[in-house]
Amino acid sequence: MDIYLLPAAMRELPPPWHDLTYRRSQALEALAPTEERREQARHVLRACLPDRRQSVHDWDEELRDFYGDRDDHTLDEADAWLTRIMPTTSQVTRERVVQVVGAWADLGIPTVPEPPTEQWVDRVAAEWAASVRQALASDAFAFIERATTAGSLNEGEAEDVALLAAAFVRVGVAVEAAVRVLVSLGRPRGEQALRELVNDDEVRDFRPYVRSRLLGLRRSVYDVRAREASRDEEPLLPEGLQGLPYSWQNDFGWGATAPDSHSLAQARSALEAGLTVERVPDDAQMCSDAPADCSAIAEVVRALMPYPRLVTRERMNQAWRECQSLGFEFPGMDAEAFAKVWCTRIADRVATAVFRWLADVPHGGGAAGDKEPAVLSATALWAAELADRCVRCGSAVQEAIWFLHRTDDVPGSREALARLAFDPSLPVTTRNAAQEWPP
Repeated sequence: MDIYLLPAAMRELPPPWHDLTYRRSQALEALAPTEERREQARHVLRACLPDRRQSVHDWDEELRDFYGDRDDHTLDEADAWLTRIMPTTSQVTRERVVQVVGAWADLGIPTVPEPPTEQWVDRVAAEWAASVRQALASDAFAFIERATTAGSLNEGEAEDVALLAAAFVRVGVAVEAAVRVLVSLGRPRGEQALRELVNDDEVRDFRPYVRSRLLGLRRSVYDVRAREASRDEEPLLPEGLQGLPYSWQNDFGWGATAPDSHSLAQARSALEAGLTVERVPDDAQMCSDAPADCSAIAEVVRALMPYPRLVTRERMNQAWRECQSLGFEFPGMDAEAFAKVWCTRIADRVATAVFRWLADVPHGGGAAGDKEPAVLSATALWAAELADRCVRCGSAVQEAIWFLHRTDDVPGSREALARLAFDPSLPVTTRNAAQEWPP
């Protein structure tokens, strides 16, 4: 007796949902998302939703790994046999998988054992069934997304869709399509569902993706806050940094700012102010052990405080609460420590931008067409001393050393490099960079 690989609800899906060939997608694209068809799409989702979490491993992953995606003809032919023998959901059975495996063996598919074992057939059957669930659910979510984008869903439908989408994310099936639907639902319904998911341990490895899409929905909230004046708030950065007009969105870059007495004085003031910012221990700076997570935290802080003048106690506390609501955990760190970490990082980013700009400023006599030559020439003296200090406190180390190498025709820069190169208290990598900058 043959064994069905899909539940009865999936085997009995109406057309075009029962079709496992390319014709299903074509038919769905031609259908208007009427209320009746939207209900049908939700029925498909309920039918495809497994009762426990699944690890969706597409049937052809091992084959693609073997070929390295070089032999498209073999992959396409192997894929075609699945839907040739099982063109509808009611025909997805173990016996038909055995037929497919036989066809693959005849094709010389290298991943098929000789002879095919029962365990290998069972694995292919399970992976194919999971792939069918994923494909049908993805198409159903895409169909519903068309309706949400057009504003066609009523309140009851929107609530049902949000619940279904969250359920699929939790079981790890059609995750991207489900999250896209939640994003299309917008605020507050879609946002609330995404917030619950990002704080749910069941989401596991999908959390960074869910969080990234939630951040997109929250962006408008951050932008509104960033436009608010900060006159009644407590600044956290020293005055030399507060006055900078450059945006974090551009990495505090100075761009084509002309090197005149005003801009050079501003650069010096910014570097000196940055050195007064309290440095936090290295271990406290690790907000997360995942680079993607640190990037997401930085996105929140940057969006709420795009300019140094907006770095205030109130906004840092808001960023702290926002990151916690996004599912971030900060063991051993409170809001005050969080603020210190990010004030240090902002000061370091500003120093990085200043040294990059200074490295391109001419420092010899007669620089910039003899415009303020004394000011430009004097720049190398204080800039070299500040670069030395920044390296020693661990701020913008690479850029400071790069600046010193770029200006090594100036005695002050050469002397600073010599001190750094042979100071045993500095890390070996820092000493080596001071001795010889890699080409």
